[in-house]
Amino acid sequence: MVARINTIAFQGVDVQSIDVQVQISNGLPAFTIVGLPDKAVAESKERVRAALHALGIALPAKRLTVNLAPADVIKEGSHFDLPIALGLLTAMDILPKDEMEKYVVLGELSLDAGIRSVAGVLPAAIHASANDNSLICPESCGGEAAWAGDVEILAPANLLQLINHIKGTQMMSQPKPKMVEGQDARRVPDLSQVKGQESAKRALEVSAAGGHNLLLIGPPGAGKSMLASCLPGILPPLSAREALEVSMIHSLAGTLSEGGLVKSRPFRDPHHSASLPALVGGGHRVRPGEISLAHRGVLFLDELPEFARGTLEALRQPLETGNAVVARANAHVTYPASFQLIAAMNPCRCGYLGDPDMECTKAPRCGGEYQNKLSGPLLDRIDIQVDVGAVSISDLSESAVDGEKSSAVAMRVKAVRQKQEERYKSFGASAEGILTNAQATTELLEEIAHMDEKTKTMFVNAAERMKLSARAYHRLMKVALTISDMAGRDIIVSQDVAEALSYRRLRVS
Repeated sequence: MVARINTIAFQGVDVQSIDVQVQISNGLPAFTIVGLPDKAVAESKERVRAALHALGIALPAKRLTVNLAPADVIKEGSHFDLPIALGLLTAMDILPKDEMEKYVVLGELSLDAGIRSVAGVLPAAIHASANDNSLICPESCGGEAAWAGDVEILAPANLLQLINHIKGTQMMSQPKPKMVEGQDARRVPDLSQVKGQESAKRALEVSAAGGHNLLLIGPPGAGKSMLASCLPGILPPLSAREALEVSMIHSLAGTLSEGGLVKSRPFRDPHHSASLPALVGGGHRVRPGEISLAHRGVLFLDELPEFARGTLEALRQPLETGNAVVARANAHVTYPASFQLIAAMNPCRCGYLGDPDMECTKAPRCGGEYQNKLSGPLLDRIDIQVDVGAVSISDLSESAVDGEKSSAVAMRVKAVRQKQEERYKSFGASAEGILTNAQATTELLEEIAHMDEKTKTMFVNAAERMKLSARAYHRLMKVALTISDMAGRDIIVSQDVAEALSYRRLRVS
């Protein structure tokens, strides 16, 4: 008899059904797993054997063969432990075969028969729901799986509890959906803590309102990193659909440690020593990178010119398409990567270009060489580029009233984003998935970015003098549209264009 258990394998955010086939036959005692298993799957037999032994169940002294079909798909991860164990128990007539066929199973086994959490439970639960199956997953992942909708979920803490439930001697309750805070959600500083920097705060609000990429340029200690870290506090919360998208990616990456749905926007800030696979995605098992983990949130790159040139250039395509495509010899995987890029940098290597008291003897050449580490095509994709001046000690020491709080700014940002969402929703299928001005296509922009002849002439003349590319021209128009939305206008005026122009140019002082 061949026992069959349903499980899954991952190809990016896509889920593929895997049929775990277990056969017990006569012959010399052996335990073999076939079907292109990786090292973690090949080691499953030892964990399964030990877990069954902990329950007092001995494997028969026969030939045990486990086939993971389809056999030409690479099987990766420790979540195959539990389906292999259940397949053996079914082949040994300990569990009913008909009952087990309705479940999609995943979970890692401990040597004491406990069931440990695994990555990818949320996509697996959605896959089970779509195929009218039930789901068996670890107890710690139950709150995550419950968001999949109307699907029966068994979330046992150990193998004995699961066996007793299936045999009817113990009943487990359906897990309830659970929410968790996003990364660093409890440690977001308030904008009121930033002294001075009113122009930079304004640029940050424009960036948040329209979803625009932002580059902060200034000397050390000017508050660039603090301004960037304030951004999550003024962004609107994730919608239900966005929360599901973000949680699926974090589930695949194994970062949903509390086993629930993420409710706050991601804020990822990798160190400048990060490798290209770490940032874009890849590695042996083609894991999502930082840009995918920042999906629907913020990717903050501090000390931007210190990142490897090739790593930064790899961001160009995801910034345009909203996807990270990882092509390898053994895999071709696409992860969502619709993120807002916030970057910070010094004006030169020493950091004090333009300061007569501290400027080095190589100025302005040192500034030009340092800023030239950033390519033109990459800067083209950064909508807002702001100079952040140094804050004087006297300003810091004054016991002045704190500035505007993040909560007040967040209310304005939320209102502007709601206006944009309603605008693009009215276009129907042609604007599907577009939520902010930064995501608008050129065709949509021509329909919604209205301006009078005087303003249009000013805009075109300025763009020609600045020698902007077509991409930069349209991105500048998107920023002007956002500024117009923030002012509650239905038409772009010269004031909006002038402010957008002041944000555009990377200047060497």
